Amino acid sequence: MNYKKDFILDGTAKNRAARIGVFGVGYDKYWGQFPGLFDELMQKKEKFIVKIQQYCSEVIDFGMVDSPAKAYEVLKKIESSHLDLIFCDMLTYATSGTFGIIIKTLNIPVVLVALQPRKALDYAKASTYMQLANDDICSLPEFAGVAVRMGKRVPEMIIGTLDDDPEADRQIDEYCRIAEVLHSLKNAHLGHLGHPINAMLDMHTDATMITSFFGSHIVQCEAGQLMKSFDHVSEDEIKKTEELILDFFDTPDPVSDPISMKLTVEDLRIAAKVSVALETFVKAHSLDGLAYYYDGPEESELRKVMSNLIVGNSLLTAKHIPMCGESDLKTLIALLIFDRLGIGGSFAEFHPADFNEGFVLVGHDGPHNISIADGKPILRSLKKYHGKPGKGAGVEFKIKEGPITMLSISSTYEGKFKFVIAEGESVKGPIPATGNTNTRGFFKPDLITFLKNWINEGPTHHFALGIGHHAETIEKIGRYLNIESVTVTR
Repeated sequence: MNYKKDFILDGTAKNRAARIGVFGVGYDKYWGQFPGLFDELMQKKEKFIVKIQQYCSEVIDFGMVDSPAKAYEVLKKIESSHLDLIFCDMLTYATSGTFGIIIKTLNIPVVLVALQPRKALDYAKASTYMQLANDDICSLPEFAGVAVRMGKRVPEMIIGTLDDDPEADRQIDEYCRIAEVLHSLKNAHLGHLGHPINAMLDMHTDATMITSFFGSHIVQCEAGQLMKSFDHVSEDEIKKTEELILDFFDTPDPVSDPISMKLTVEDLRIAAKVSVALETFVKAHSLDGLAYYYDGPEESELRKVMSNLIVGNSLLTAKHIPMCGESDLKTLIALLIFDRLGIGGSFAEFHPADFNEGFVLVGHDGPHNISIADGKPILRSLKKYHGKPGKGAGVEFKIKEGPITMLSISSTYEGKFKFVIAEGESVKGPIPATGNTNTRGFFKPDLITFLKNWINEGPTHHFALGIGHHAETIEKIGRYLNIESVTVTR
């Protein structure tokens, strides 16, 4: 088995469930004045749609809106299509009457697209027809002004050329990924099992407010439901999952930590059995993710199960079902956002700083996303889980070198959510062999200033960790969700 091939989807259009719309805008007065212009503009729109289809599998074309009457007609079709995002293709000059009722009514992201066919006019042969065929930016100021008068934000926009414009193509992909995030959030059923660990006050989350801000439904689950799945796991399922785990993880000898040792047969077996039970439980409740923490009575079978979810969590996270320990629903949302953006999404917190080299260790005891791993993750047996009951397998994991992004979703005094974002670098170097993930995170302008800037925004102590620099994309998601965003490393 190839652990990456079998677990990681490639994030291309065929795997995206978002529904994206496109409508072109123009001016109906032109069609009689300039024969052939309408057809040429429609061909331009079709070329743009082909571009979108590289990144999203379901694209709905609403044709040309070239008058206020047509805008009212098309709006009804848009509203009934349950879209996640819509592109307004600025094909030529268009009066804002083609746009006003649409931007006023829709509560989904509207992105204005102004991609000229020509990089520049052929000035020696220029004509009014040629100008109109390349007048993509002409109405942008008018449309922006009308959006503000309708009580809406100025829409995001893509400006460039239809061909040979990698930056425009990157932005099209970005908005398709944003649409996938928004689609997933408003359709997600996220499990919540247990309670925050030891009254961690920053973990407490109002499930109703999650539905209010994100659209996700929180499914309140019981530990006994997971135990029922555990009690029905077969020997054959345990054996197959043990083989899968040994393929998925490396199991080296211990290094320096006296509470860690080479993975034992007993810990492998319980990890496999719990993994099967966890996947069965998730499927039975149609969950798109799970946040959990539950002690269970001392020396009980329930405590053994609840303290050995880490391996199964990592397997499910690799299958795009994010999992989150310590009952952290807010970070579960952050992990879902990162996963749907295709940038990973590992459960993380700050570990000790290195004041010699100026970095902070970023990690946790699981779960983690294999798509951003530097090689295979490591599985060690731990004689105890620090700060938590039980013992068993622990996941040790390195993040790929290069740019990284972090997202903490915190709750404010006013009962709202807030995105706290940072961009940094994952740099190669040794990490402690403690059966936990750790990444050497470097952040600007310097370690202490970064930590103060981050903490001053009132984050939770957990956050999602992903690869690449994506602060601007996450800020856009925050705007679409009406959530305040602060990027502390800008």
